Amino acid sequence: MPKLKNPESLALEAPLELALRPRRLRSGAALRESVAETYLRPDHFIAPFFLMPGQGQEPIAALPGVYRYGVEAFLNAAEDALKLGVRSLLLFGVLAEEAKDPLGRSSADPLGPVPRAIREVRRAFGNEVVVYTDVCLCAHTSHGHCGLLKETPRGLVIDNDRSLPQLAAMALTHAEAGTDFVAPSDMMDGRVGYLRRTLDQAGFTEVGILSYAVKYASAFYGPFREAAKSAPSFGDRASYQMDPRNAREALREAALDEAEGADMLMVKPALAYLDILARLRPQTQLPLVAYNVSGEYAMLKAAARAGALDEARAVRETLLAIRRAGADLIISYHAQEALAQGWI
Repeated sequence: MPKLKNPESLALEAPLELALRPRRLRSGAALRESVAETYLRPDHFIAPFFLMPGQGQEPIAALPGVYRYGVEAFLNAAEDALKLGVRSLLLFGVLAEEAKDPLGRSSADPLGPVPRAIREVRRAFGNEVVVYTDVCLCAHTSHGHCGLLKETPRGLVIDNDRSLPQLAAMALTHAEAGTDFVAPSDMMDGRVGYLRRTLDQAGFTEVGILSYAVKYASAFYGPFREAAKSAPSFGDRASYQMDPRNAREALREAALDEAEGADMLMVKPALAYLDILARLRPQTQLPLVAYNVSGEYAMLKAAARAGALDEARAVRETLLAIRRAGADLIISYHAQEALAQGWI
């Protein structure tokens, strides 16, 4: 049996010509930092907040470290975010069941928690913050769907066109309160154009639209539905949110919303759809936003609690991946903790 040669002696006998050595650019921390292609700053984040009637704050069991806030408590939390360098806030309303009805009329209540929070945060911080407000009927309808219902021979369906005026009324209420952007998340066809016309005709030409252009029917929304108390009481949202099997359809949805007047486009969820972000990036010059959704957040929290991973490194890697795929801005429940703890 032939004797095996020592690998080191083989290297000496046949030296490699290594002119190209990528490791040269990884040799030290300072060098790695100076040639990094992707980075995270506080102003890359939009911090989501849940606004409820009443005072104080209450924890959300499915989202450790995340709370529902009354308006005064929210102002304190918003100030904390500002101190960390976060300048953008996304507001969601949480309603008591008795305030809901089949038509979602509470969505346009100027005394609701979101319009009140807009007015107060604008009074407290002026133009130091950029305020985005979610526009959808799911938290306001007694059936929990994002549009109004219609009886048909095939059963109950979401009435796309009849839902648009109520969505527009909600957007107009937020504009009157002082929001910078309305963010329609309902996925009704034509809603961006309808909202744009409504806002313009009312004189709110400066209010922008961040469209949830590419929103998939995803399992990763579970904790959010507990947080916002917005789970549908029957069926699912597959008839209006996108099929996870489709990618070309995402490009079409985004192109339609851009043509209707959207100022920014969103992909939601983020992690399972990084390929969509990467495909959409060269197709538009508009800012792209990715929503690092509740289920994605909860998974990392659970894994960290179980000791399965280093939370700081995993969060940083996750957020960098979203930016690397093409997102200009990230909506993430990790934002404040990651910044406060120095994870990014």
